[in-house]
Amino acid sequence: MRINVIGTGYVGLVAGTCLAEVGNDVVCHDIDAGKVERLRRGEIPIYEPGLGELVARNLKDKRLAFTTNLAEAVNGAAVCFIAVGTPGDQDGAADRRYVLEAVIAVARVMTGPLTIVMKSTVPVGTCQMMRDVVAETLRERKVNFDFDVVSNPEFLKEGKAVDDFMRPDRIVVGADRASSRELMTEIYSTFVRNGHPLVFMDVRSAEMTKYAANVMLATRISLMNELAQICDKVGADIMQVRQGIGTDARIGMDFLYPGIGYGGSCFPKDVRALSRLAVEADLPGNILDAVDRVNRHQKVLLANRIIQRFDGDVRKRSFALWGLAFKSNTDDIREASALVVLRRLTDAGATVVCYDPEAMANAKRELGDHPRVRFAPGAYEAVEGCDALVLATEWSQFRRPDFDRLKGLMKAPLIFDGRNQYEPAAMQKLGFEYHCIGRPRGLS
Repeated sequence: MRINVIGTGYVGLVAGTCLAEVGNDVVCHDIDAGKVERLRRGEIPIYEPGLGELVARNLKDKRLAFTTNLAEAVNGAAVCFIAVGTPGDQDGAADRRYVLEAVIAVARVMTGPLTIVMKSTVPVGTCQMMRDVVAETLRERKVNFDFDVVSNPEFLKEGKAVDDFMRPDRIVVGADRASSRELMTEIYSTFVRNGHPLVFMDVRSAEMTKYAANVMLATRISLMNELAQICDKVGADIMQVRQGIGTDARIGMDFLYPGIGYGGSCFPKDVRALSRLAVEADLPGNILDAVDRVNRHQKVLLANRIIQRFDGDVRKRSFALWGLAFKSNTDDIREASALVVLRRLTDAGATVVCYDPEAMANAKRELGDHPRVRFAPGAYEAVEGCDALVLATEWSQFRRPDFDRLKGLMKAPLIFDGRNQYEPAAMQKLGFEYHCIGRPRGLS
């Protein structure tokens, strides 16, 4: 099947490449000519394990192509996936202008029947808006092509996106027409051979499902972080509490890791967007607001503890920061908790020496030529001569460092662990002063 994907960002590039991998003829469109040229050479603009190899293979086999020519991309395609950004406005609402601009552009060049599939995360009612603007554009052109707009939200985890697309837990499709449901079944039949469902529903419910899923997961994280704060005050161990509640089949263990808050391109934006949607529906959105508020507080908690540990004055202190990405296995620094910690420390006058396996280039672009930020070539180079090590991202290579080497490099054996990677009792035995999230020192 010939498929067109509008947008070569995180979602569009993964979706287009994976659809090509199973034999479809996929043309990805982007307005950024430089980016398209790099993709044609097989250069991947994001770090996502396994994606580069898939792009290279499908380019070589001519199942995948990239273009800035929209008419070339759309014409002849049975399906057009829209995967452009929906950033948050100042009031938290999702900005739909790029989606609407993209779908109007498609309507201006389409030459026959087309099913338009909304892949981006959009507020409820967006697909209806898309239908209206396509119909209006076709009327202006004085043509009458059959079309439909389908909602097909993505559920990709950064760092595992290729595997999530190829072997999904479920695929959600909002389609009102039987013909559209049949078409989406044909596209996705290969991907649900693992027995996991292709779930059909109405369009508005599909749009809502994406927000509901992300908000549910964000709520679990914020609740665990609030429980961790209580544990800090009462002397309980949040990791033991996690074991006690996570083994309840009704709760489960996933997304119950306390830390320094969630980040990335989805959770923060989607929680705020759904809260804004609740306000527009004349509903309070109390839980949604609390989830966001707890997360914002959690991001500054570790930095404040560091400053308190040095009696409120870190102006002559140097801190090694391990991790800049919002999570491991990605170079994405959007809403990263690590950057909140970094900015809080540098605003207080400290110097921060950073290391991340993949996100340093993005962080350098974000931070610019900051006088109190340096970037180290490796993890151990970052800690040399530092007053304390701050662990902000749970990269696997940080899990079992050479602690004797660390002690020899640091001014003092002091670690602030924002991801609870180490055991307090073990760290105490090794001679480290160890601060983590919701765990008393000396407990294992």
